Amino acid sequence: MRTIVRMTNPDDTRSMRERMLAGDPYIADDPEIAEQSAAALDLMAAYNATSVRQRPLRRRLLEQLLGSIGEGTEIRPPFYVDYGAHITIGARCFANFGLVALDVAPITIGDDVQIGPNVQLLTPTHPVEPEPRRNKWEGAKPIKIGNNVWLGGGAIVLPGVTIGDNTVVGAGSVVTRDLPANVIAVGNPARVIRSLTDAGAAPAPGKAQG
Repeated sequence: MRTIVRMTNPDDTRSMRERMLAGDPYIADDPEIAEQSAAALDLMAAYNATSVRQRPLRRRLLEQLLGSIGEGTEIRPPFYVDYGAHITIGARCFANFGLVALDVAPITIGDDVQIGPNVQLLTPTHPVEPEPRRNKWEGAKPIKIGNNVWLGGGAIVLPGVTIGDNTVVGAGSVVTRDLPANVIAVGNPARVIRSLTDAGAAPAPGKAQG
């Protein structure tokens, strides 16, 4: 049997799920967490098995899976989550094939967001120190995507990142820290290369794809 080295006050009587939801270190091999994940993965599998001709069914499944989803939002399967219930997404959004949204912590997506294929929104974290990582402690930090953001294909957004309104993230970029509103950012790590003086202006061709 694996020895659990606690990363917390021994008087802390919270369940691992309560710790996870509070954003504190937790261990995932907990019955409550396992059941919540299993229920989400069942819904995810059902959603990913639908066809484009089953839009009403797709909508019902997303409403069951996600914390909330706005009107007119479309997510193309396959779509991958940890729990689903910690994801809120606004109205008129579009996510292309292969979105990975690992929602151990909340993922909040605004209105009119465009998400290219194979984008990853990753909230989980793991200890850098070897011993607690060996003992399976983990954590998570929330991700927030503002209104009218465009995430180019293959972009990766790391734990704890906030992206401001109207910002464009170039294809294949890795966003390791917060990005302000009204900019274009590209690269690994993503860096701001241009400000959008007109928040409604389209980005320069070739700077983002997907």
